[in-house]
Amino acid sequence: MWRLSPMNATNNVNGVGEVAREAVYNRDQNGDLQALQEAVVKKLVTELNEFDNLYFEVCNEPYFGGVTDDWQRRIVDVIVEAERSLPNRHLISQNIANGSKTIESPHPAVSIFNFHYASPPDAVTENFALNKVIGENETGFKGTGDTHYRMEAWEFLLAGGGLYNNLDYSFVAGHEDGTYQYPDTTPGGGNAGFRKQIGVLMEFLHGFDFLRMKPDDSVIQGGLPENGRARVLTEPGRQYAVYFFGGPNAKPSLSLPKGDYQVEWISPITGKVLKSEVITAAGTPMELASPPFDPDIALRIHRSEAK
Repeated sequence: MWRLSPMNATNNVNGVGEVAREAVYNRDQNGDLQALQEAVVKKLVTELNEFDNLYFEVCNEPYFGGVTDDWQRRIVDVIVEAERSLPNRHLISQNIANGSKTIESPHPAVSIFNFHYASPPDAVTENFALNKVIGENETGFKGTGDTHYRMEAWEFLLAGGGLYNNLDYSFVAGHEDGTYQYPDTTPGGGNAGFRKQIGVLMEFLHGFDFLRMKPDDSVIQGGLPENGRARVLTEPGRQYAVYFFGGPNAKPSLSLPKGDYQVEWISPITGKVLKSEVITAAGTPMELASPPFDPDIALRIHRSEAK
């Protein structure tokens, strides 16, 4: 792609960009490109300042191609400096790794740390203590079906992640409405039905005061199906969001403080409440019984004020 870039000296009449491909985003090696890159950043930040539906990500997958941490930190500084005299401020994102990686010495102006292909969501666990948004903003290479990507989204967010979006191959030129029928060889999924499933996840999470919740899988004391797993977000004694994967049923033993709780089992595919009951916890692990499911189900628990 460097051969096609306007920053490459062979593609411009300005005599800039006579550098090797892996020197483009290295301040010690990119020569006069650095000033031009910073000018482009300032222009973009200025022109987009009025819009409230975006954030700035410094570089996609900088861990390929020689992009240095020093260069990324400088671009963050440029964004901050450019917005200092403007009316609005935007969040800044840095793409950290494929899979997971422990973030060290983060730039204080970066609010979102994005990962790709972060399943299982170890990236969240490793970096949750930063108290910043840990995101997953690229998925794929797990077939074209819905199940894996639905599971990946639920597990990432209920592990404490703050952002999820996936590559959706049903959007292409000529099918801007997301109706393209891609072949089975496509390295990812996406379709209108899947987007509705992700909508179920969004509505589920917005049914909680989730800013008060933290991940704590120790709430589940046992009772998972064979080879099954669970993710839990909780505000202890008040609200619990639980996701189970690996049916056909579960009898989880939950550690709940004393009190009455409204319990609802929900389909992650349709959002339908499959079972609802009020339980009374005695402060010791309490077994619940799920309705049949295949392969996943969600559990919503709220403290009940009714007696």
